[in-house]
Amino acid sequence: MEHGSVRDPSSATFCFVDEDHTLANSVRFALNQDPRVSFCGYSIPHPSDAKVNIRVQTTGDPAREVLKDACQNLMVMCQHVRSTLDKAVDDFKRNPTDMDTK
Repeated sequence: MEHGSVRDPSSATFCFVDEDHTLANSVRFALNQDPRVSFCGYSIPHPSDAKVNIRVQTTGDPAREVLKDACQNLMVMCQHVRSTLDKAVDDFKRNPTDMDTK
């Protein structure tokens, strides 16, 4: 759900339902890597509510598009971590004695 100004698409707050700090902090990190972002932060309205509010303010680009790009970049990062881990596990299974266990 998006809460924002119709007049200023460069600022918006997005509500992610059934999420917590894990996703919110990751999205915040990805957003802060983007030079188009002038401000980004998140809050959890109440500990018993499973929702996160992510605030995005950009230098002019629509906040929705910047958030979408950040989520896509985050997916690429996760895919890289997963493939690196899978390769390391496969390498270990093939040659467990070659791994440095120090």
